[in-house]
Amino acid sequence: MSARAEKAKFLTGPTMGHVVTMTATGSIGLVAIFVVDALNLFYISLLGQQELAAAIGYAGTLMFFAISVAIGMTIAASALVARALGEGDRERAARNGGAALIYIGAVMTLISALIWPNLDVLTGLLGARGETLDIAVGFLQIVVPAMPAVAIGMGAAAILRAVGDARRAMYVTLIGGAVSAVLDPILIFGFDLGVTGAAIATVFSRLAILAIGLHGAIVVHDLVRMPDVHALRAVAGPFFYIAGPAVMTQLATPVGNAYVTAQIAQFGDDAVAGWAVIGRLIPVAFGAIFALSGAVGPILAQNLGARQYPRLRSTMRDALIFTMVYVLVVYAILALFSVQIADLFGATGQARDLIVFFCVLASLSFFFNGALFVANAAFNNLGFPLHSTLFNWGRSTLGVIPFVWAGAQWFGAMGVVAGWALGAVIFGVASVIVCFRVIATIEDRDRGEPPIGPFPPAAHSPFTSAKGATAG
Repeated sequence: MSARAEKAKFLTGPTMGHVVTMTATGSIGLVAIFVVDALNLFYISLLGQQELAAAIGYAGTLMFFAISVAIGMTIAASALVARALGEGDRERAARNGGAALIYIGAVMTLISALIWPNLDVLTGLLGARGETLDIAVGFLQIVVPAMPAVAIGMGAAAILRAVGDARRAMYVTLIGGAVSAVLDPILIFGFDLGVTGAAIATVFSRLAILAIGLHGAIVVHDLVRMPDVHALRAVAGPFFYIAGPAVMTQLATPVGNAYVTAQIAQFGDDAVAGWAVIGRLIPVAFGAIFALSGAVGPILAQNLGARQYPRLRSTMRDALIFTMVYVLVVYAILALFSVQIADLFGATGQARDLIVFFCVLASLSFFFNGALFVANAAFNNLGFPLHSTLFNWGRSTLGVIPFVWAGAQWFGAMGVVAGWALGAVIFGVASVIVCFRVIATIEDRDRGEPPIGPFPPAAHSPFTSAKGATAG
């Protein structure tokens, strides 16, 4: 059966098998990107200036805000396409995919245009000063214009995950990471461009992500159909109903991280450099957990479209089991090699202490972060995106600010990291409890009725089937 004619693949077979397959392939590509980011920081650290590593930390924090908007919109793209596929309407899935990419490109272009002229102000608000500020702004001036390209590429990858093509979705980020991995040492050292070389390599990597993603979504699966004005308007409601709260959900994390960075900054560039290394280490070590949140979404959306409610519960259960086992294994590795990891980045003094502390203790909290990620993915794809917004903002405010502030007052920079880790526990547990209650509510409500979720009704909504019945 050709890729263009294949049926929704998540409606049959063991849900754990789908969770593991989608997560494994997703994590390979995702970790590749994060490994390249870590290599960037490693290469920069070889130049021997602590200000350079700190500048990359500030730049990464600001970029996290912008990319978080893109991630929120890709969640909407995946949900719309997967739901339609689960209902057996491939044509509608393709129209949803095309409209989603148009909206993603337009929003990210606007954001880039607003950010670029204000980079010095925005980076300064994070705590960057003097030469560190100048270096961070120079890096961002090159990278920010490429944000629309990488966002559309990410949207295309989300469409590939929605159809269940985990392998090609993996290639999108894997090839993008490979491009950067090859160009980084050449431009940083070969051409002696330093941080500027790292920025240029990042731009080429993002262009590769765009090209590979669009090829898979358009050429291989034919799941991007350019909509007319009427169809574009019809998709707008459901898209932004999911994307709006999903974007707010994603923005909560960089807001929390920005507060942590600002608190760390008061202890000097040495502490910021340590936090920057932790920021690169987290996605490399826990890339599978980040990938898991993107993997379970299409599985849930397809089964919701097909009204297979027991598979919703089993998918959530299997995702949480996967999270627990994975975090325990990674924690053991980090704790065992904590000193070697700090040595790898040439960290000394306070930076070294922070890295070792994270590996030996704080990293264990990622089980609760992972539980929150999985629950948020479920909320977004089951039609309750506001739930994910509330939980993620709760985690990034009530679960960060008081803990981090107290940690900074009592234990310095190390207390900041400890407070950031502790805040995950309450919100991770609560989000999972609420998620299973949501699934039960959907099943009870939809008995005898189409499974619409709390989406706004529309006569020509992309959640409406060709016969006019509400479909998703």
